[in-house]
Amino acid sequence: MNEGLEFALRLLAFVVMMVIPFLIYTRWMKKRLSKILPPADVAQPPEDAAEHDGIFTRVLGQGSGEVSPEPDDVVTVHYTGWTTDGEMFDSSVLRGLPSTFPLDAVIEGWRLGLQLMVTGERRRLWIPASLAYGEAPAQGQPRGMLVFDVELIAMGEDAIHGTWRD
Repeated sequence: MNEGLEFALRLLAFVVMMVIPFLIYTRWMKKRLSKILPPADVAQPPEDAAEHDGIFTRVLGQGSGEVSPEPDDVVTVHYTGWTTDGEMFDSSVLRGLPSTFPLDAVIEGWRLGLQLMVTGERRRLWIPASLAYGEAPAQGQPRGMLVFDVELIAMGEDAIHGTWRD
């Protein structure tokens, strides 16, 4: 093999070994450090939001299911939450992994909002402090009205056993 070709192949191998891990790392960091921008209506529910038992909701995307979760169901969701000043405080979307939990283990506003949804639906919830963590929550929890974009991925046995992934 001539020296020029050997040098070019070695240089190519070096570039591939250095560039690909760098691209993977920067993409991973960008995903981890980014924030999801708040919706324009984060400060208060708009006129077209519907009120249900103290929370306001608006459907963002229709679902394909026909049944809504019961208060004691287990659900799998993707969500992002903001305070009314636009500060994102939690997001399963950024983590890249949906969350599964029993409805009776979440704040009251979530339980009420998710019971209005069907599988596949995306909905925005405006939850007042009285149905969230309150005005003086424990350390690390957001205070005041909270806004969530929620997608109901699965419920019941599908959520418990992860069969929604199939």
